[in-house]
Amino acid sequence: MSFPRENLAPGERIVLHRHPHWKCLLGPFLLFVVVTAVAGVLTGMVTGSQLGGTARMWLLIVIGVAWALVFVWYFVRPLVSWKTTHFVLTDRRVIFRNGIVTRSGIDIPIRRINTVEFRHGLIDRILRTGTLIIESASDDPLSFDDIPQVEKVHSLLYHEVLDIHGDDDQRWPGEPVDGEAPQR
Repeated sequence: MSFPRENLAPGERIVLHRHPHWKCLLGPFLLFVVVTAVAGVLTGMVTGSQLGGTARMWLLIVIGVAWALVFVWYFVRPLVSWKTTHFVLTDRRVIFRNGIVTRSGIDIPIRRINTVEFRHGLIDRILRTGTLIIESASDDPLSFDDIPQVEKVHSLLYHEVLDIHGDDDQRWPGEPVDGEAPQR
């Protein structure tokens, strides 16, 4: 699922669009494999047992429903959540959106960014992912976990910040120049 272009301002261009790293799906996938194996073993035990036809059918239904619930809650839900989480860098702002039913998001104007950092441990370095930390002018630092190719994202964001701060002619419409009163 791509980031909806109608959320962008006129003339705004996307520099980078990322979903969280696939490592976020590793735990749900492994749980799915284990639950499927357990459901298969239980199904084999029930079908090979000496239970009557009705009891066997009900046990198989219970196993199937339990497997389906675990599959939807612990595999499909994280997959959809991963797919609906967007980290977008444009030439004007950083956009983060997440959520399935209840959506939330944050926009950080490039002009307001003071510091851009990244962190990643050994496993994250091997998987080429990490945490991006953005400190803006008025807020506590914001941390974005599991950003794929975090060093590249850090570099692109840093260059966008430098481009904006280095060019005083690029202003948001209505934004005052130093010493001017804001336009109303």
